[in-house]
Amino acid sequence: MTGRIEDKIALITGGASGLGAATAAMFLREGARVAITDIDEARGRALAAELGRHAAFIRHDVTDEAAWEAAVAETVERFGGLNILVQSAGIGLTKPVTEIELEEWRLVHAIDLDGVFLGCKHAIPAIADHCRETGGAGAIVNISSIAGVIAGHNMAAYNSAKAGVRHLSKSVALHCARQGLPIRCNSVHPTFIDTPILDRYKEQFGTQEALRKLARQVPIGRVGQAEEVAYAILYLASDESSFTTGSELFVDGGIAAM
Repeated sequence: MTGRIEDKIALITGGASGLGAATAAMFLREGARVAITDIDEARGRALAAELGRHAAFIRHDVTDEAAWEAAVAETVERFGGLNILVQSAGIGLTKPVTEIELEEWRLVHAIDLDGVFLGCKHAIPAIADHCRETGGAGAIVNISSIAGVIAGHNMAAYNSAKAGVRHLSKSVALHCARQGLPIRCNSVHPTFIDTPILDRYKEQFGTQEALRKLARQVPIGRVGQAEEVAYAILYLASDESSFTTGSELFVDGGIAAM
C-alpha cells in the first residue's frame, strides 16, 4: 500500500535513530511530510538530508517545555500545520530499585514520561487548529513499552515511566473526545527491538549472543525489527484507525499472552 498518510504532517521525537528513524522513513514513503526531532543533531540532520525535501530536522530536548513550543511552531511554519505526533524519544535504565539514584529516577521520568506529557500538551492545540482548517483528523501515538504493562525486577524506573505513558495516553484520548476534538491518542508497546537501545547488551555479550539471550524471552522466538513497530505506528497514525482511541497495541512477539 502507498499513500496511507498522504499529505499528512507529522512530528516524530527521537527521530534520529531507532524506532523514530524507521517511522520517519515509512511515513515519508506513505506520503507524509515529517519533522524529525532529536537531541542528536548530527545524526538527525544527516537522516533528514538522506530522506529528502519532505523531511526536516529540529533539534529538540523533550524535557524542555520551551523547546516543545518551538518545535511545534517550527513544524507548523515549515509544513503548514500538524496532523500527527509520534513520541518515540526515550531512555532505559536497568537497576534494582534499591540502587537507583534519585537523579537517575528523575531523568528517566523526565524523558520517558514528562516529555510525552509536554508533547501532548503543546501538540493538541496545533493539531486541532489544522483539523479545523482542513476538515481532517489528527493522531497522537505514544511509544510506551511492554515494560509499561509487565514489570521487571530490575526495571523500576523504566516500568514506572512507561506505565505512566500508557495511562496518560488514555487520559489524553478521553480529553480529546470530551472536548469534541478529532484527535485520537493511543500507545504502542514493543518488546526487545533491534535498535540502539540494545547496544549495551551487544557490547556486554556480543551481538549474536545478546540477541539470542533476549529472543529466549519472546514466545515468537526472536527480537523484533524497527520496521515491524513502525507499521503499528503507521496504522494508529492513519485514518484506518479512525475508531481507535485510548487503546494500546502490543508489538511484543507474544509476551503479553504468557
